[in-house]
Amino acid sequence: MEELTDYCEEKCIHPNLVEKTLHNMPDLDTLFALAELFKVFGDTTRVRIICALFESELCVCDIAEILDMGQSAISHQLRLLRSAHLVRVRREGKSSFYSLDDEHVRLLFEQGLNHVKEENPHA
Repeated sequence: MEELTDYCEEKCIHPNLVEKTLHNMPDLDTLFALAELFKVFGDTTRVRIICALFESELCVCDIAEILDMGQSAISHQLRLLRSAHLVRVRREGKSSFYSLDDEHVRLLFEQGLNHVKEENPHA
């Protein structure tokens, strides 16, 4: 059985494909911003918070209870999510209520979850 490699054994450039790809790729600043966005999803606590906010807007106390964590740890993660424009905050009296920033956050999460479940049906 032939072993697959992650490189070409013989250099052969396809100029038309290279040119088309370069033309359609976003600029480096945009790709950097996208990579930074995906880094935010690289933490299980932040992913759990986003998942909890699928149900409804929640105050920090509720999120801390759902995740069985302290409010200060939750607040730290919420600040990161807010700076990445993934969640928004609303003050009501002495409480801070968080919700998903927009429908794009839900779609990003759902697409990632679908991909994971496709690779591991028991996930």
